[in-house]
Amino acid sequence: MRRSWGAAVAALAASSSAASIADVCTTSNVQAALPANGTLLGINMIPSSVTASIVYNATTNGGTGATTTGSSTSYTYCNVTVAYTHTGTGDKVVLLYAFPQPSDFKNRFYVAGGGGFSLSSSATGGLEYGAAGGATDAGYDAFSNSYDEVVLYGNGSINWDATYMFGYQALGEMTKVGKPLTQAFYGLSDAKIYTYFEGCSDGGREGMSQVQRFGEEYDGAITGAPAFRFAQQQVHHVFSSAVEVTQDYYPPPCEISKIVNATIAACDPLDGRTDGVVSRTDLCMLNFDLKSVIGEPYYCAAENSTSLGFGFNKRSARANKHSLKRRQAEGSSTSYQPAQNGTVSAKGVAVAQAIYDGLHNTAGERAYLSWQIASELGDASPTYSTDSGSWELSIPSTGGEYVTKFVQLLDLDNLSDLDGVTYDTLVDWMQTGMVRYLDSLQTTLPDLTPFRAAGGKLLHYHGESDSSIPTASSVHYWQAVRSVMYGNLTDDAALDALRDWYQLYLVPGAGHCGTNDLQPGPYPQSNMDVMIDWVENGVRPSRLNATVSSGSYAGETQMLCQWPTRPLWQGNSSDFDCVNDEASIESWTYTFPAFKLPVY
Repeated sequence: MRRSWGAAVAALAASSSAASIADVCTTSNVQAALPANGTLLGINMIPSSVTASIVYNATTNGGTGATTTGSSTSYTYCNVTVAYTHTGTGDKVVLLYAFPQPSDFKNRFYVAGGGGFSLSSSATGGLEYGAAGGATDAGYDAFSNSYDEVVLYGNGSINWDATYMFGYQALGEMTKVGKPLTQAFYGLSDAKIYTYFEGCSDGGREGMSQVQRFGEEYDGAITGAPAFRFAQQQVHHVFSSAVEVTQDYYPPPCEISKIVNATIAACDPLDGRTDGVVSRTDLCMLNFDLKSVIGEPYYCAAENSTSLGFGFNKRSARANKHSLKRRQAEGSSTSYQPAQNGTVSAKGVAVAQAIYDGLHNTAGERAYLSWQIASELGDASPTYSTDSGSWELSIPSTGGEYVTKFVQLLDLDNLSDLDGVTYDTLVDWMQTGMVRYLDSLQTTLPDLTPFRAAGGKLLHYHGESDSSIPTASSVHYWQAVRSVMYGNLTDDAALDALRDWYQLYLVPGAGHCGTNDLQPGPYPQSNMDVMIDWVENGVRPSRLNATVSSGSYAGETQMLCQWPTRPLWQGNSSDFDCVNDEASIESWTYTFPAFKLPVY
């Protein structure tokens, strides 16, 4: 009788586990395991570059947005480096792999996302799941350099090789090399290697790039708050400053915070439970008048404040700091803020309202979406000038650097000012970036047929109060995929088809890739476990497990609603229903007539 596939894999795994780490972690074994040149089109391995060494009692690093078991377990693995060159180019790309000791290996390969302008430099994130893992220097020494440092050869000259490698190519090639290398390293011949991606922020964009362009290589991808639609997303970081310049008002940070906190307090009960969390920002948008905050008092003591760069919430960044090396958090700065005492002004509310409304050109046509109401407005924080004793313009370098380097093609780290800049200017910057990097950085291809056809599963999540990447950005992409892939089906049939392989979850109150102290809501803690169960055991999730980590409900487990259903608590109960709300869905739905090209 023929053995089942699962039994065959188990037998092969048992065979590999009979070997010791010392048996397999040798230069000669790795060299023999390399894919033969000619088997991967355009990639020529360099066997002489191989190094292999055993690492004992190591901890893991899964990169930005990785969920872990929280265990303090240490691991023994084989640390491998190897290089390859692209046929005919003379370049050199260095790969880093971490292979768990044979007794720990569970036929899995794990790819971690990076953050900011950096790919992940760690290959160890999969060890706790019994997975080999990989990382790449992308040919521009990405282990030491962030992509924005090498995007220009000089003024006006784009490094296109680095751009495509950062955009999607480097991770795809690392995975195409890593999977057969893993099989041969453990002597598993043609055994199935389950391949996973996990990342958030740019790591989420990187995951989407792999699903879109290397879909056949991955069995499961977990993508949090993806920074796709790169041109719109990065220029959007300049939008708050442009609003302040246009309205000629720079609200003190304490006034901004008061507006946000008063909005949270007012909108918290709209979801059916008063718990400090705005679980339904759509109901807040539809029912709350921001002008009602005018006249409310605010006070903040003097302090030195730190901006962490890339829009990370001050609170959520604490949880992510282990994965944000300095090269991944450029744009951070420290500044002095004096004591602030006053009442919320009509001008301050007008600035906040304009930011929440999103960018429109001067003809009134929408160009982009914005952060959900009740999100922090970190990009709107001005800087205090001790010379003038007043609040002045502070352009977030996250957006300013994109404009200078990627649009204007000038090797400058930020815009010096916004003199002469209008909303139309921002639209033009978005248009230039979108067209120029349409096939490299935008990462919005909506036809995921190869990934779906190969059996891939996509778990996509986004904090509903993300203050860096607008939550509606993820909804817009999900809608684009549904429209392109299932536009000929009824709504119910399209939803059923999508749920089988692509699920989107909005996380109530959560900030950018983490929890948010302003709103002590839940956050997913076991995404990889959910994904492994879905891929390997066929257990399709219908809701997503999340845990409240602070506040009055700390420790509570909440099962998040799968989009497009929305949470609604019943009488401050301990559970909520997932309801269909057409008005809600409409409030999340955008078109962008300011552009002639479709914006997926």
